Amino acid sequence: MADDWQPELDELRRREAFAERLGGPERVKRQHDEGRLTIRERIARLVDPDTFHEVGKIAGRAAYDERNDLEDFTPSNFVFGRAKVDGRPVIVGGDDFTVRGGSADATIKGKHNMCERMANELRLPLIRLVEGSGGGGSVKTIETTGRANVPAVDGWEMVVNNMGAIPRVALGLGSVAGLGAAHLAAAHYSVMIKDKSALFVAGPPVVERLGQKLTKNELGGWEIQLKAGAVDHAVDTEEDAFACARRLKELVPTTAPLGSSSSCSPKREIKQSWGSFRSGTAANARPSGRTLGKSLRE
Repeated sequence: MADDWQPELDELRRREAFAERLGGPERVKRQHDEGRLTIRERIARLVDPDTFHEVGKIAGRAAYDERNDLEDFTPSNFVFGRAKVDGRPVIVGGDDFTVRGGSADATIKGKHNMCERMANELRLPLIRLVEGSGGGGSVKTIETTGRANVPAVDGWEMVVNNMGAIPRVALGLGSVAGLGAAHLAAAHYSVMIKDKSALFVAGPPVVERLGQKLTKNELGGWEIQLKAGAVDHAVDTEEDAFACARRLKELVPTTAPLGSSSSCSPKREIKQSWGSFRSGTAANARPSGRTLGKSLRE
């Protein structure tokens, strides 16, 4: 029976190989030349070895020849799945900047939404690796769907719900704008990379049209965003950011049980925990006399 399915299994492996090319050798090289890892390299360095189980790997846009055989494939610019971090089950998802700059416009939204839904239904912490933009609806979105995304952004209600249901950690690993910036802000703990990350609603080209010429760091660099309170922490390298995320097990609850209640604020409690981590007092970070899991529902 297994032999009967061999052609299909071979085709599946071929399509997976296409997906692993990301945006192609030239764009991967550009990512490395700019001192940034690809999304698959990031996930591999963040999670425990051999624990990442990807979901929707061959979701993307395909090109077929006259015999209807696959000849090329561009994967979705979002990679996600289940994994373990320091032995703890999590959901991890991240933008692939090598495919359309990780833009949330004209992408396969089902993957983004499924990532949020899976974390919610399994009551697992969600770690987002953010290096993308868009979300309101670019020209490409209008070309492919016939409309813009605003005023409603499909799926954002799940992000809002998850802020009160599960721990959300976001690592800003490049320039993020639009929906990417919103994901970085909608986290209980967020990290930027000094001099390589930037966070803004719209980037320098848009601001320049309004009469101000600013660099990415001048407009939304780590020093500005830390001072503004938009993010919680800034580190020197991506590896440092991964190390921060791997401390998750010490500082936030395993789950947020359905129906639980507490009088304390979830955002405040989680921020206090991460604040203690940053100040080097992680051993005393968990509030005594109550569990963080009960506070996340409110």
